[in-house]
Amino acid sequence: MHNLVIDIGNTNSKLAVFKEKTLVDYQVLKQIVPADLVKLITRYGVLNSTVSSVAEDLQEVISVLTSNTNYIPFSTNINTGIKNNYRSLSTLGLDRWAKVIAANSCYAGKNCLMIDAGTCITYDLLNSESEYSGGSISLGVAMRFKALHHFTGRLPLVTWNRENIEIPLGSDTVSAIKNGVLQGIVNEVEGFISAYNKENKGLTVLLTGGDAAFLLEQLKNSIFAPQIIHDPYLVLKGLNEVIAFEYVQKN
Repeated sequence: MHNLVIDIGNTNSKLAVFKEKTLVDYQVLKQIVPADLVKLITRYGVLNSTVSSVAEDLQEVISVLTSNTNYIPFSTNINTGIKNNYRSLSTLGLDRWAKVIAANSCYAGKNCLMIDAGTCITYDLLNSESEYSGGSISLGVAMRFKALHHFTGRLPLVTWNRENIEIPLGSDTVSAIKNGVLQGIVNEVEGFISAYNKENKGLTVLLTGGDAAFLLEQLKNSIFAPQIIHDPYLVLKGLNEVIAFEYVQKN
């Protein structure tokens, strides 16, 4: 049985095809083309599908999935056995909820801190008793660079290549901005891990998102390194778990 899961974020869309729980195809796209989506479904004989999205206009994508697969609508009302204490389910991001579902399945019985370094940086805790109470939302790398430029009179808009994992010394204005933003994020992440360590024994830190590789490099020699697992497909795994759960429920 092949499942197609789609995670539509603020910047890119991620598509994955799973055979049971094995990832067999993964794509990152700026835009989803319906015709290409049909080809992917046909190629693998996809049976089931679901979507997590930060966008509201999904009609075209959903139409393709509904016409060609068993489409399973995903919402925060779908629960695979987690005690969800989040107070405003209607505003809980679907990508955040998908990560919690993935952690509950893939890292069962562990205290898990999920750090997603994307457009925003989110921190979410699922404890060893499968209880979720929420977390934190912070500015991502690009957003911080844009904010410094937008809210000041003379600071330039600095661009950053995420492939460049070195944090420069602040020897001029541009490098000072890079140092402040990048080192500030590293310090923030270390601070969150340290705080959660105090309350959660044997904490596992799941690092995901587009800027996760940068953070992984910065933290590889830290005291937290043994706790960190880089799981770039965490949201997609969660969506696949939703399909598996719903399929079992209905059959």
